[in-house]
Amino acid sequence: MFNLDKFINKYVTKREESMFLADIEANRDGLSDKIRDKSVLVIGGAGSIGSSFIKAILPFKPTSLVVVDINENALAELTRDLRSTKGMYVPEDYVPYPMNFASFVFEKMFRSRGGFDIVANFSAHKHVRSEKDIYSVEALLQNNVLQAKKLLDLLTEIPPKEYFCVSTDKAANPVNIMGASKRIMEDVIFAYSDKFPVKTARFANVAFSNGSLPAGFIARLQKLQPISAPSDVKRYFVSPEESGQICMLSCMLGNNREIFFPRLEEAQMMTFDKIATAFLEEHGYEVLECNSDEEAIDKAVELKTGSRKYPVHYSGSNTSGEKAFEEFYTYSETVDLGRLKSLGVVTDKQIPDKAKIDGLFEKLTTVFEKDCTTKEEVIKIMSDYLPNFEHIETGKSLDSKM
Repeated sequence: MFNLDKFINKYVTKREESMFLADIEANRDGLSDKIRDKSVLVIGGAGSIGSSFIKAILPFKPTSLVVVDINENALAELTRDLRSTKGMYVPEDYVPYPMNFASFVFEKMFRSRGGFDIVANFSAHKHVRSEKDIYSVEALLQNNVLQAKKLLDLLTEIPPKEYFCVSTDKAANPVNIMGASKRIMEDVIFAYSDKFPVKTARFANVAFSNGSLPAGFIARLQKLQPISAPSDVKRYFVSPEESGQICMLSCMLGNNREIFFPRLEEAQMMTFDKIATAFLEEHGYEVLECNSDEEAIDKAVELKTGSRKYPVHYSGSNTSGEKAFEEFYTYSETVDLGRLKSLGVVTDKQIPDKAKIDGLFEKLTTVFEKDCTTKEEVIKIMSDYLPNFEHIETGKSLDSKM
């Protein structure tokens, strides 16, 4: 039988065990001191990274766990998964809430519980495809930036001992709106670092995470549909388990205003077409390379008659906002590579200019109140705030591909 975790270890991360185990063991007492008997709120906790974070912290026995996510079905599956896992500690005070963290009912819940010791926010638009037009751009910025500030304002009423918000490697020298939104998010949370400790992490693609291209390989195979993948895009990958461990280590061991990232070497990068080929071969198929999506779709009909030749279309990337390479920090940032074995740390980040952030928020709010706002207007506002933001616009979206 196909085992996804073993496949990821063998063909994607090429590690038999998590690269973070040594740091977890070396800091087990410190992690226990931070988590044991603490109240924890995880926002976006039913997603791939949020749920992995939950599984990473539960062995350290927090006294309560509240999980908030707008995906009611995913929350139900998270609960079934936790309850069905042998040896998994689940606190008696465990409550999954299907609600929006920017809603009034969330505020009532937060205040009624008297706040939380640890707050981790994983709610985010994380795909470059979420910037196809002005409406998707507004939704992305509302979630990643504007509503994130609303949450931070609420937390100042009852400050947590630790606050963590997930960032992305694409925040370093961003070329897409998603990456730029996360870079702005870093400034926003750091602006509150005089109220409570804030930390974040930039990290690689999470192999086979919800909504990712590799996860789509599974769905395509189940439906005997062709597979499409870029052949020229190299990416760093971590396993789902590793993604949660990165966030736990960053949240619990990080100092105020620090950014963590995995210490991966360029040789560990993978292309999506190689992952797709290994995935199909692991399932007993021979890859049949086609010259277009249309040709692959036509050839896929033969799969239903028992053909073991699986049609794929591998091609160069030509969509907006696609970064040719991955990086975790910029040359202007100070980096500590000696603290942890598996993680580097961006240090010496200063409290950002709050007046500049307020000005950015005022401009974004004003432009979104207009009926005829354009994507170009929003990019201009973001570029004025982030001088190193060089948006790559090709006029093509991932939604135009298989």
